[in-house]
Amino acid sequence: MKTTKRHLLALSAGLALAALTGGAQAQTALDDVMKAKAIKIAIPTDFPPYGFVGTDLQPQGLDVDMAKYIANKLGAKVELVPVTSANRIPYLQTKKADLVISTLGKNAEREKVIDFTIAYSPFFQAVFAAKSVPLASFADLAGKSVGVTRGAIEDQELSKVAPATADIKRFEDNNATVSAFVSGQVQVIATGASVAGNMMARNPQLNTEYKLLLKDSPNFIGVAKGEDALRTKVNEIILAGKKAGDIDAMAKKWLGRPAGTLPE
Repeated sequence: MKTTKRHLLALSAGLALAALTGGAQAQTALDDVMKAKAIKIAIPTDFPPYGFVGTDLQPQGLDVDMAKYIANKLGAKVELVPVTSANRIPYLQTKKADLVISTLGKNAEREKVIDFTIAYSPFFQAVFAAKSVPLASFADLAGKSVGVTRGAIEDQELSKVAPATADIKRFEDNNATVSAFVSGQVQVIATGASVAGNMMARNPQLNTEYKLLLKDSPNFIGVAKGEDALRTKVNEIILAGKKAGDIDAMAKKWLGRPAGTLPE
């Protein structure tokens, strides 16, 4: 009996130690970054002006600048990891990236699997179409073809409000979604306002205009679950950047207006 109790006590102590060790291992991201002086940050390359490939074939945009800004404040070299809307969260979960700075909106579903910093830039999703296409409400999408990027927040929001008879066509990345609209494969596009603005500037002949608001959704930085030390450090950098005017300057550079008041 004494031996059995001794074994049970030893087993309990071992499990407790394992739990403590596991908890410690779960929050090593910041230490790892500071030790290596390097950080992997996921960014978009198909979502101008937040992230796209320039004429020099290098990533650029607001999210790219933000990634470099965070790395610089951490005193670390940044490795930019291109992602799509569909794989950006899995990259974070599988440690292919330490942070995700890729037009990431925050919602209850995503908060179950990753954590978020405070917001760093403005963003909203909407429905756009030619001026000749009457869209006074979401009910008017009935019978119309609508292009949207699979897995993006506008895909989720559109699914909530579109009538059953709307022909929603999902594409794998934003370039494909925009191309489908520009080429006439779809009559309507659901996307970020900045992406639509860039598209409209390049294709004035389409006479595209804003129609319906899907969601006002500022961008947040994604952090792996449990990495509270890294999240707290990044929050400090964002707050200091807001106070210094750096966050406003980045938004003005890429979006044409300052970031203004963002949720914390």
